[in-house]
Amino acid sequence: MRKMGTNSGISFIETMMVLAILVILISIAAPVFIFFQRSLEFNNNIEEIISVLRIARNKALASEGSRQYGVYFDNTGSPHQYILFKGESFALRDNFFDDEAYNLSDNIEFYDIDLNGGNEIVFDRVTGNTSQPGDISLRLKTDLTKTKTIYIEGSGYVKLTAPVIPSDDNRIKDSRHVHFDYNNMIDTVNEILILSFEGGVNKTIIIADNMKDGQIYWEGEVDVNGEIQKIKIHTHNLNNPNTLFCVYRDIRYNNKSLAITISGDGTGTLIEYSADGSITTSTSIYVTNLNSQ
Repeated sequence: MRKMGTNSGISFIETMMVLAILVILISIAAPVFIFFQRSLEFNNNIEEIISVLRIARNKALASEGSRQYGVYFDNTGSPHQYILFKGESFALRDNFFDDEAYNLSDNIEFYDIDLNGGNEIVFDRVTGNTSQPGDISLRLKTDLTKTKTIYIEGSGYVKLTAPVIPSDDNRIKDSRHVHFDYNNMIDTVNEILILSFEGGVNKTIIIADNMKDGQIYWEGEVDVNGEIQKIKIHTHNLNNPNTLFCVYRDIRYNNKSLAITISGDGTGTLIEYSADGSITTSTSIYVTNLNSQ
């Protein structure tokens, strides 16, 4: 009887040890499984976006319905989504066409969309070209280091590698399109942008009156002593947590020096241009990564 009791005790202890080991193994394996599951989901979302972009381009190449086709990226709702549409723009799309909307997974988001300054891309009939080349960047909400960018070239080709751009070291840059990071919280209700041109001409832009899809967006003309200056300013990732500014100032339409400031920043200018646009600087302590595109 003692022998049977001893065997029974050893069997129970062994069973508990096996269960404990299984619990430990599961606790170690679970995070790894979740990581691979989210990585697979992330990659599947990327491939689906590329597929929809190519479908839109193929429809435009085939000139289906004798119309253009495009994709609109909406990063304002939850979850973020993208929509295949028919027409020359999302705003002027064909309402008789059954738009196809696709949602990103809940733990994935668009964190930067730059399609020639907008959130949509339209492909031309027959050629498949686009006047809105650029890139779309996505990331995991649970791991902000997990990112991937989709690139669309002017030819309409979609790929995951950045286009090879020939060296332009010898090109005279006139800063037509400039990006810079602004690392200070912007009060969109009360703050204003001030455009100061040579000759003492100022233009005030009330931010609250110039919001579009959750971003600052202003485009206009300013008469500087009888000469029209054309400027466009918009943002990406407004206060998320920092802000990416984009400023368009083409030398063909501007011949006056310009300084842009924001009322909530007393440290200096967001950006300054020489009259010919060949020199751009900033004096604000919050501005970083000032680059001509």
